[in-house]
Amino acid sequence: MKKVKKYVKRPSWDEYFLKVAMLVSERATCPRMHCGCVLVKDKQILSTGYNGSIPGDVHCEDHGCYIVDNHCIRTIHAEMNAILQCSSHGISTQGATAYITNMPCTNCAKSLVTAGIKEIVVFSDYHATQAEEFLSIGGVKITRLPMPGNKIDYDLDSFSSARKFKDSKEKK
Repeated sequence: MKKVKKYVKRPSWDEYFLKVAMLVSERATCPRMHCGCVLVKDKQILSTGYNGSIPGDVHCEDHGCYIVDNHCIRTIHAEMNAILQCSSHGISTQGATAYITNMPCTNCAKSLVTAGIKEIVVFSDYHATQAEEFLSIGGVKITRLPMPGNKIDYDLDSFSSARKFKDSKEKK
């Protein structure tokens, strides 16, 4: 019989959604910044976004960044991609919370306000941004939390109802 593993700590909702944002950021294609955004309402994920090129364009990691005024203009930021994903599926963002790995840039902050986001939760800052000014004007609450652990605690061997796939070389 398998031994039941006792979890050290179940993540809070904020930690959970920030860890999801961290995982989403792994899809980013701009080497200057990997950012992830998760839009959440009533503890349900509405959409996710990461910074990357528009559909059909080359990726910065393959062809280099397209820099204008010290900004890569090839990428669409994580926050915009999350908002656009909701838009393309007809999902309202009114009253949602944005969990973002980094403080938004100025334009993303304005977009989050306009999309009706009520709160952003972040664990790191972004250079040269007036985000706080526009988020304040828009009445968006900013919650800064410590970066959650970056380890996924999943031990397949400890779950009594789970079994690993049999290796193709093993006999039944």
